[in-house]
Amino acid sequence: MFARNTARALTAPSARLFSSSSARQTKVTVLGAGGGIGQPLSLLLKLDPLVSNLSLYDIRGAPGVAADVSHVDTHSEVNGYAMENLDAALEGTKVVVIPAGVPRKPGMTRDDLFNTNASIVRDLAAAVGRVAPTAHILVISNPVNSTVPIVAATLEKAGVFDPTRLFGVTTLDVVRASRFLASVSGTTPSECDVPVVGGHSGPTIVPLLSQVAKGKGLQGETYDKLIQRIQFGGDEVVKAKDGAGSATLSMAYAGAKFTNSLLRGLNGEKGVITPTFVKSPLFADKGIDFFSSPVELGVNGVEKIHPIGPLSAEEEKLLEACLPELKKNIEKGKAFVA
Repeated sequence: MFARNTARALTAPSARLFSSSSARQTKVTVLGAGGGIGQPLSLLLKLDPLVSNLSLYDIRGAPGVAADVSHVDTHSEVNGYAMENLDAALEGTKVVVIPAGVPRKPGMTRDDLFNTNASIVRDLAAAVGRVAPTAHILVISNPVNSTVPIVAATLEKAGVFDPTRLFGVTTLDVVRASRFLASVSGTTPSECDVPVVGGHSGPTIVPLLSQVAKGKGLQGETYDKLIQRIQFGGDEVVKAKDGAGSATLSMAYAGAKFTNSLLRGLNGEKGVITPTFVKSPLFADKGIDFFSSPVELGVNGVEKIHPIGPLSAEEEKLLEACLPELKKNIEKGKAFVA
C-alpha cells in the first residue's frame, strides 16, 4: 500500500517528478545499480509507470538490489545481472542510465574522478554500442563534461553514434537552482524553474536567474551567494557527509526525473523541454560541440535544441568564464578515447 500510494503521489501533477500519458512501456537498464546513486535511482525508476522492465547491472550487488526493488508493488518487472552478464542486461533495452563509477570525497573535484570513471564509462559505452546500438544513453557518471564526449567518441569508433540519443544528466543543477532560489525568494520551487546552461561542474554551471520572475530582482551579495551555492552545491553535500560519499539521493532523484522526461518524449508527449548536456551547435564555432541548454525531447530523443535566450550582464560574465573551462573538459574526454 505504501509503495502504491507513493507512486500515486509521485505521479500527481503537483509533484512533477513522474508523469505519464497513455503509457507505451519501455525497458530501462541501470549500469551501476549497486552504488550510492544506483540503488535509490533503481527504486525511483520502479515507481515510474513508463518503465515496464527494469534491468539492473553492476560489478557487484545488482542481483540483490533487483530482488529487493522487485518486491515494490508496481507493475514493472525487475531483473538483476552480475558482472559477467552485461550483454544480457542490455539486450532489448530502450534507455540506458549510467551512474557507474566512484563518488567524490572531501577535497576532490569532479575532474579528480576522471582517471577512474573515464575507463568505466568507455567500457560500458562500448558494450551499449555492441548490444543495444539504438538505445538512448543517459550519463550521470562524473565528470559529465568529459564522460559524455567519451561515450560519443566510443560510439563513433563503433560506427553507431547518434547525437539525438546521448544525454548528459545536468538535472541536479536545475533541481538545486529551483530549491535554492525558492529559499531565497520565500516562494516554492514550482515557481522557480530556473534554466541552467553550460556544463555540469563548478564554473561551467550557468544559472539563468534573469529568465525567472522570482530571480530577476536579485543582485549584490544575495545574487553572488546563490550562484556560488548552485555551482558548488555538491561540495556542500560532500562536506556534510564527512568522507562517506557525495550527492547520491538528490542525484538519484534528478536522474529519475530526467529519465521520466525522456520517456514521456519517447512516448509521444509534446512540449517536454528540459536542460541537458548534448551535442549542440550553439557554441560549435568556438570549438565547443557539447553544451547544456533547454532541449525538447520527443520520439527521436533530441527533437530541438533551444537557444539560451537573453542574458543579464552578470550571466554574460558567467558564460564567459564557463566556455574555456568547458572546452578543456570536452577535449580531455575526446583525448581519452583518441
